[in-house]
Amino acid sequence: MIEAQARSAPTYALTRALFLRWLGAIYFIAFWSLERQVLALFGAHGVLPAAAFLARVRAAEGCDWASAVSLPSIFWLGASDRALLLGAWIGLGLSVAVVLGLQHVAVLVVLWALYMSFVHVGQIFYGYGWEILLLETGFLAIFLGSVKTLRPMAARDRTPTLVLALVRWLLFRVMIGAGLIKLRGDSCWRDLTCLYYHYETQPLPNPLSPWFHHLPHAVLRGGVAWNHAIELFFPWLLFGPVWMRRIAGVLLASFQGVLIASGNLSFLNWLTIGLTVACFDDEALGWLLPRAVRERRLAEASSAGEVSTARRRVTWALTGLVALLSVGPVVNMLSPGQAMNASFDPLHLVNTYGAFGSVGRERNEIVLEGTDAAEPDDRAEWRAYELPCKPGDPMRRPCVVAPFQWRLDWQIWFAAMSRFSNEPWLARVVWKLLENDRAVLGLFANDPFPDRPPRFIRGVFYSYRFAEPSDPPGAWWHRERLGLYFPPVSLSDPRFRAFVERLSG
Repeated sequence: MIEAQARSAPTYALTRALFLRWLGAIYFIAFWSLERQVLALFGAHGVLPAAAFLARVRAAEGCDWASAVSLPSIFWLGASDRALLLGAWIGLGLSVAVVLGLQHVAVLVVLWALYMSFVHVGQIFYGYGWEILLLETGFLAIFLGSVKTLRPMAARDRTPTLVLALVRWLLFRVMIGAGLIKLRGDSCWRDLTCLYYHYETQPLPNPLSPWFHHLPHAVLRGGVAWNHAIELFFPWLLFGPVWMRRIAGVLLASFQGVLIASGNLSFLNWLTIGLTVACFDDEALGWLLPRAVRERRLAEASSAGEVSTARRRVTWALTGLVALLSVGPVVNMLSPGQAMNASFDPLHLVNTYGAFGSVGRERNEIVLEGTDAAEPDDRAEWRAYELPCKPGDPMRRPCVVAPFQWRLDWQIWFAAMSRFSNEPWLARVVWKLLENDRAVLGLFANDPFPDRPPRFIRGVFYSYRFAEPSDPPGAWWHRERLGLYFPPVSLSDPRFRAFVERLSG
C-alpha cells in the first residue's frame, strides 16, 4: 500500500525539462537582442560605451575589488567590441544547447553570469524589470540542472521539488507586486478605467492593439477587474495543493497570453509563462507527449530514486538564502511607498516586481528629423528617421516584435515623458546620426540620408492616437504636431558639442 501511494505521488521530471527548455529559449531571445544591438548601444563607439561606464564606476568606488563587488561583471576584464560580441555569441550557443536538452549546472551558471555581466554594463538600455526577472529565474534554474552528465536529463533523475516551490514563490511576487503597484499608483486602476488608455499609450502597440482599444468601455472595465483578480487573488492558489496550483497555472498563463496578443512587452510575458510551468506536475503536462512516450516517461519518473543527500542539502541552503533575501522585497510590497522592479542585492537573486503603476492618458512621441538644407527652418525639407516599432509614419502598421526587444524604441518612449536635457543618451544618438554612424543607423528602420549625413537634426513632438474612420484610408494613427522637443542641432554647433561632451562625462 505504501508503494502504491508513493507511485501515485506527483512527479516533476517533465516539469523540469519543459521549464529549462523554455528558459533556454528566453535566454536565446535575450542574447539575440544583444548580438543585434550591443555595439551600437554600448560598444567602444556606441551610444553609451561600456568601457567608459566601467571606468567611471572604478573611479567612484576607488578600487577594483569594490567595483567588482558593487557591479559584478566579467567585462571588468575587458569591454572591447570583440569581448562584447564574443559574450553574446557564447550566450546564443549555450542557449541553443539548453533548448536541445544540455542542461548541466555549468551551462546554466555560465548563462546566468554572462547575462548578468551584460545587464550591469547595459546602463539605461538594460534597466527593465524583465532583466532582473530573467536573472532571478536563471539563478533558480541552476539548482534544477544536472551534475553527473552532459546528456539530456532522464526522467529517472528525481527533480528537487523544493526548487520548483521557489519558482512559484517568484511567480507569486511577480503577480502580487504588479497588482499592488497598480492599486497604489494610478487612480484609473481603482476606478477601472485604465484600459481606456493603456492599449493606445503602451510603449509598443501591435496590430491588435487598436482592436483592444476600441472594445466597449464596459468590456474594458471588466478587463481591469479581471486584471486585479488575476494579480491579487489567484496567485495565492500557488501555495495550495496540486489541483489549486494547476488552476493558478492555467489562469496566470492565459492572462499572459492576452498581454502578448495586445502589445509588445519584450520577453516579460513569455518568461512569466515559463514560470507557470512550475505549477504543473508530470500528469498535467503529459498531454504534450505522444501516448507511448508519455506512459514511459511517467513510469520512469515514478520509479526514480530519492534526491541525493548533497543536492538536498544544497536545495535547503538555497531555500534559506531565498527566505533571507525575500525580507526586503516583502517589506517593499507591503510598504505604501512600494518601489517597482528593484533589486536588493548586487546579484539580483531576489527582487521586487511591478508593471504599469501609472498609465498615460495621451501618447506623445519624439520623431527625429534631419535636413541637409543650409537653413534649418520649416521651409527646409525634413526627412524622418523611422524606428523599427515605435509609431512614426501614421500609415505604417504597428509591428509584432516581442519577445525580441528593440531597445532604442523603448527608451525614446520614456524620453517623451522627460526633457532633452535629462536624456544624455539621446543627445549621443543624435550626434551619432549627424556623424552617419553605421552601427547606430542600424537601430533605425530607414536611413533617410544614404549618401551623406544631414546638416541638422531636430526632435519634433507629436501627439498620436489610433486612427478613426474619418482618417485617410489605410492609416493606423492620427497625429498632430505639438512643437519641437529640441531645436535643430549640428556638429558645428558649439553649444550642442559642449552639451554632448558634458553629458558624456
